[in-house]
Amino acid sequence: MQKLIVALCLSGAAAYVAPVAPSAGSKLAASKDEVVALAEANPDFLGKAIGFWDPLGALDTNFWGLGNEGTIGYLRHAEIKHGRVAMAGFLGYLVQSTDFVSGPHNNLPFRGYEPGLTPPEQWDAIPLYGKL
Repeated sequence: MQKLIVALCLSGAAAYVAPVAPSAGSKLAASKDEVVALAEANPDFLGKAIGFWDPLGALDTNFWGLGNEGTIGYLRHAEIKHGRVAMAGFLGYLVQSTDFVSGPHNNLPFRGYEPGLTPPEQWDAIPLYGKL
């Protein structure tokens, strides 16, 4: 039992370590020419029709002194992270309609999900101070 507790305590230790700043030589870093070539080599319809599209010129900027390749790597990491957050949010949107989660709760001051409501109606049923 003690070994299990020690193992559980040590396994979460990495969560308290400061993240390492991304370096310009990360696996996701690439030059602008490589990104343009990748976009133009995309075989689907949008890849052939649009090609490389950067309306804000983000690939020409230098975020936090990382350099051009580091900025491209940072933007790729950010896109992956935000995509995962969006997928988790959509999953939560779907889960709140299931029988496992729906129904009133015993925790006050808000009773929880109202039975028989769609997710947008459930959002509207939450008091304003609960949304802040």
